[in-house]
Amino acid sequence: MNFFEQFAVILQEYYPYFLDGVKNTLIIAAMSVVLGVIFGTLMAIMRMCRIKPLKWIATAYIEFIRGTPLMVQLMFIFYGLPMVGIEFPDVSFIPNFSRFMAGIVAMSMNSCAYIAEVIRSGIQAVDEGQMEAARSIGFKYGESMKLVILPQAVKNILPALGNEFVTVIKESSIVSVIGISDLMYGAQGVIALTYRSLPCLAIAACIYFILTFISSRLIGLLEKRMRHGR
Repeated sequence: MNFFEQFAVILQEYYPYFLDGVKNTLIIAAMSVVLGVIFGTLMAIMRMCRIKPLKWIATAYIEFIRGTPLMVQLMFIFYGLPMVGIEFPDVSFIPNFSRFMAGIVAMSMNSCAYIAEVIRSGIQAVDEGQMEAARSIGFKYGESMKLVILPQAVKNILPALGNEFVTVIKESSIVSVIGISDLMYGAQGVIALTYRSLPCLAIAACIYFILTFISSRLIGLLEKRMRHGR
């Protein structure tokens, strides 16, 4: 059989492996970005605050995470934490829960550092007069950030957050090294069964492309709707 015939046969016979991997990939990516946005917002505020210890902690965290490979961070979370007595619990009704948690924590920590910088730039892009106006009518700093600054910053950073989600979908393939059955892990399982590496990798690449393309288009539509709603 030629390459395209192998591609079609493998996809027809082993599509459950790939579908299961897609589900887990999307779960990991979505959870990582949601947690990354939550903690990234906190980290961005810490980095911009006037309390120097908090600013130093946030700056050190962001620079360290951005300056080290995601693979090292994943290995440290999965293998290193149990060595110091910190282990993720196993849940009987969720297979490989501890592995999933390790993968999500590592991806979230990595995403948090990048999102923090995106949010910081978005906040700084809001005119300083907005904060002064909010404070002048009696808002506290936290209320001003939550009610005035952050809603405006979201419109500025939405494209960058969308790009981060697309990036996380692709980078999540690295969690396969700790045995999480994501899309790449499923592709590797099919390779072990068929001994046809190139068609299996091509299928995985096509699925990743479809996921990222659809995500990009949806984010683009959301961005247009928000822009028209101004």
